[in-house]
Amino acid sequence: MDSKVIHEISPLMGKDVLYIADRRKKEFTYPIHNHEVYELNFVERAPGVRRIVGDSNEVIGEYDLVLITSPDLEHVWEQNTCTSEDIREVTVHFDIDFESSIFARNPFNSMKKMMLEAQKGLAFPMEAIIRVYQMLDTLSSIKDGYYAFIQFMTILYELSKYEGRPLASSSYAKVEISSDSRRVQKVRSFIDQNYRDEIRLPQVAEIAGMSPSAFSRFFKLHTGRNLSDYVIDLRLGYASRLLVDSSRSVAEIGYTCGFNNLSNFNRIFKKRKGCSPTEFRENYHKTRVIV
Repeated sequence: MDSKVIHEISPLMGKDVLYIADRRKKEFTYPIHNHEVYELNFVERAPGVRRIVGDSNEVIGEYDLVLITSPDLEHVWEQNTCTSEDIREVTVHFDIDFESSIFARNPFNSMKKMMLEAQKGLAFPMEAIIRVYQMLDTLSSIKDGYYAFIQFMTILYELSKYEGRPLASSSYAKVEISSDSRRVQKVRSFIDQNYRDEIRLPQVAEIAGMSPSAFSRFFKLHTGRNLSDYVIDLRLGYASRLLVDSSRSVAEIGYTCGFNNLSNFNRIFKKRKGCSPTEFRENYHKTRVIV
């Protein structure tokens, strides 16, 4: 990892399953960080705070609930324009083996799927927050570890019924995308191997065995984006990861990730990410901590 990283030990120790921190505060001061254990983070009464998860950068409203299940995914909640005097943050670190045999059983299907998707970070909609609010609100007051665990698992299960919104791009978070469609998998695999080169619609449509117009509709249906947007997002994800993890120049990273010139790279990056590649790198390198 980058030499600027400070290594800290997670509060979740030994045979513990959960670490719950329920805090009232006036500001966010913790630096951008990542950690081996999973995290569910709930924030209320903090409009204007900037939430960074991987290459996602958003300003939150009154309520924010995010699940992160990747050890490599950096994240931070920054003060930004928030002026609230009474912020509440409930952070749960947990270490549960979702690969164990019991989680392969039917009742846990939706939860296991959610845990995989949360490798990119998942932000939950307001209706999901309302659904679990009471349980989150009382979680830290449960003294019996077993009952706290059961309540937390219920929170996860309830959240798994909702469509969380992925935050980081797959290429940044180093997550392999799975798809029900073999055609989509074939096309995605081709794009992932050739994203540095110019990728044309007829060429990719031929790989899928479809006409360009039929493929356009098919691809958007399965990915939610048209081909050019998908390729740009993939390139930007890889570029963002290199900006964080390498000392290569911005120009070199742009060329490496398929952008034909520096100004084009800067323009597209700023339009999609809200800051220049240089600003993005500086923001991450302020202080990075592995917890």
